[in-house]
Amino acid sequence: MADVKRAPAEVAEAPGPRAGTGVVKPGYDPSLANEDLAPLGRQNWKSYNFFAFWMSDVHSVGGYVTAGSLFALGLAAWQVLIALLVGIVVVYLLCNLVARPSQETGTPYPVVSRVTFGVRGANVPAVIRGLIAVAWYGIQTYLASNSLVILALKLQPAWGPYAEVERHGFAGLSTLGWAAFGLMWVLQAVVFWRGMEAIRRFIDFCGPAVYVVMFALAAYLVVRAGPSNIDLNLGSITHTGWGAVGIMVTAVALVVSYFSGPMLNYGDFARYGRSMADVKRGNLLGLPLNFLVFALLVTVTASATVPVYGSMITDPVETVARLDSTTAVVLGCLTFVIATIGINIVANFVAPAFDFSHVSPQRISWRTGGMIAAVGSVLLTPWNLYNSPETIHYTLDVLGAFIGPLYGVLIADYYLVKRRAIVVDDLYTMSPRGRYHYRAGWNPVAVGAVVAGAALALVPVLSHHTTTATFSWFIGAGVGFAVYLLFRRSIPASADLTVVPGPR
Repeated sequence: MADVKRAPAEVAEAPGPRAGTGVVKPGYDPSLANEDLAPLGRQNWKSYNFFAFWMSDVHSVGGYVTAGSLFALGLAAWQVLIALLVGIVVVYLLCNLVARPSQETGTPYPVVSRVTFGVRGANVPAVIRGLIAVAWYGIQTYLASNSLVILALKLQPAWGPYAEVERHGFAGLSTLGWAAFGLMWVLQAVVFWRGMEAIRRFIDFCGPAVYVVMFALAAYLVVRAGPSNIDLNLGSITHTGWGAVGIMVTAVALVVSYFSGPMLNYGDFARYGRSMADVKRGNLLGLPLNFLVFALLVTVTASATVPVYGSMITDPVETVARLDSTTAVVLGCLTFVIATIGINIVANFVAPAFDFSHVSPQRISWRTGGMIAAVGSVLLTPWNLYNSPETIHYTLDVLGAFIGPLYGVLIADYYLVKRRAIVVDDLYTMSPRGRYHYRAGWNPVAVGAVVAGAALALVPVLSHHTTTATFSWFIGAGVGFAVYLLFRRSIPASADLTVVPGPR
């Protein structure tokens, strides 16, 4: 294990601060610390908590549709499953890398970024990740609220006119849509406001609950269709042999891009782990194993909709809405809504809460940072953004271009330059003698590497080279990683960390 200097009070089993609370030590600069950003006093998440985290992240309407869409790329079902498995294994390995510094120090992603970007420069990755999360928070809230609209119309068809924007709506959303969006907004805020322990308990429930519904839905459709009438190839096979390899690689890239947001700030959750072994075990169960089962369920369910309903349906809410039983429709839709709340909180609410708090710790608490993100998500009117598939695809590529280099630079610095050695107290000091002060609190090499990585990754995106743009995350991460190592000798003197890593 690398040398990470921490106070004795930060041992996982130590008494004192309650779980999830940071310890602000005397001497920490107020502009860099509060109870949300300080190293944890106790770390109590077990393997199951991380397993449940990934179940909540994967078992969503967006995850269902994304997995289902990959089966329509013109590949055989077994080829798509291999691509999905390879992609999720890549995500698993990358998550383990980014989790370690946060778990070992008990600090969230923006604080760990100070090691690389400097105590002030870390606001760059914090703000970028925070703004990205705000956009996706709004989109996921809209998707979940749309599920409520479908449910409302199923139960009360007379409300149909209020679901039409032209007749009863404003700012691009219908009256019924506004009501559903507002309800989802409040429900998510209530769960978030109760703190990380409440979020942990919520996601512990969400993932398994969706599995129950998905298994029941798949079994019902298979029985109605008849096993012999189900074709697991959801689209016509147009790519075979070596010609299919390129499409499979593209599918792998899409999987990594889909998880790039929560993967970057996974440290926000890994910091709560009792040990790195708990984190890895939870990641193994929640990513490769869980994702494979999920993908198989999606394939069977979507395939069965063809003989049952006459066309393939990749939206699970729409599939549930077509069931004959009103009770089944209500339970199914509510379960998917709850699952979407789970993924939205873990992927797009917690991240900006820490990120915005990091900008001004004494003025913005973790809860305040989250509410800033929630308000911003409404101002973006995400339903208008989501109405344009081209814009969504373009946005995904742009976000990947910025997230990639942030990841690449952090990994290059922590593992190859700092050799996993972190002095925690120096993360909270503005003293020029601090190891992470660099130049006035900024590491210009890290910022420059991110700019270079993002600039090159944006080239295929802005030139509308769709195939290459799909790999914007990989391009950005690779360039950022390489540029940072190339100019490592130009890092300001205060970056020289003389602490020798301990035994592994």
